[in-house]
Amino acid sequence: MRMEFINGVKLYDNPLFLFISFVIIIYLQLAKLKKKLNLPPSPPRLPIIGNFHQLGRLPHRSLRDLAAKHGSLLLLQQGHNPTLVVSSAEMAEKVIKSHDVAFSNRAKTTAANILLYGCTDLAFSPYGEYWRQVRKLSVLELFSHKRVESFQFVRDEEVELAVNKIRNASINGQPINLTKMVFSVSNNIVSRCALGRKFEEEDGDGDDGKFLELTKRVIVVLTSFSFGDAFPYLRWMDYLTGFIPNLKATYAELDELMDQIIEEGKVNPKNDLLSVLLQLRSKRKGRLRWNSLKTTSKQFYWSVIKLFQLK
Repeated sequence: MRMEFINGVKLYDNPLFLFISFVIIIYLQLAKLKKKLNLPPSPPRLPIIGNFHQLGRLPHRSLRDLAAKHGSLLLLQQGHNPTLVVSSAEMAEKVIKSHDVAFSNRAKTTAANILLYGCTDLAFSPYGEYWRQVRKLSVLELFSHKRVESFQFVRDEEVELAVNKIRNASINGQPINLTKMVFSVSNNIVSRCALGRKFEEEDGDGDDGKFLELTKRVIVVLTSFSFGDAFPYLRWMDYLTGFIPNLKATYAELDELMDQIIEEGKVNPKNDLLSVLLQLRSKRKGRLRWNSLKTTSKQFYWSVIKLFQLK
């Protein structure tokens, strides 16, 4: 008996039927391959989106609940990306110490690739010779114990200013925005240590206000959802939603502003990380090419300064 539709068209000649059959065959082959691998437990997932629907508005709580149900090692499928979730100190120690090379690379997201000069910063650059050289430079020259201790006065001054603001506000019966204050203290400490100046939000629409506005935008876009990261075949959607144009515009403004700050650092060198990098640049011109450097305050903002890149 021939396989036919009601209208008389042969089923195996229909492009839609052939496409669906191809997808089913690929899915079954992948399912067989996964069965052969000794993978961690995984909650039930939906086609295409995987486990996205199980993360919810508070992912840290959702992950806690999933770990309580499925164990401290959990495999989630976030669209196209398989993600291993480690929820216990013992397992984290094994991952970091015993299998550190296997887990040393971070995913190169669309935002990080555009904003961080092709992921050439310390956090996102792949493990290898370049990463080791940048890490060595950071450990010995930028974040050594001696260097960190030299900025103790900066931390003391900023904390003292914050305490005085809280005291004065309490005396006058004024409300205090602790979230804004903590952000401001951390921002001032990092910017004074890295760039030799602090950027006060109260200063208005000048370079200071622009820098803070840009760093906030960087935080937002770095953590924003990208269709291309989750579903590579939908990368074109990032252009339709304006995500890619917004990234490029933010990058251009931030890069221009940082060039101005670097030129100021050349004219008026200070006891900050930027001045250290400028000195290293002049000493090592024969071996290193000056390109860009990103330093990170993980909890509050991503400030960008020029980075050493190997030839």
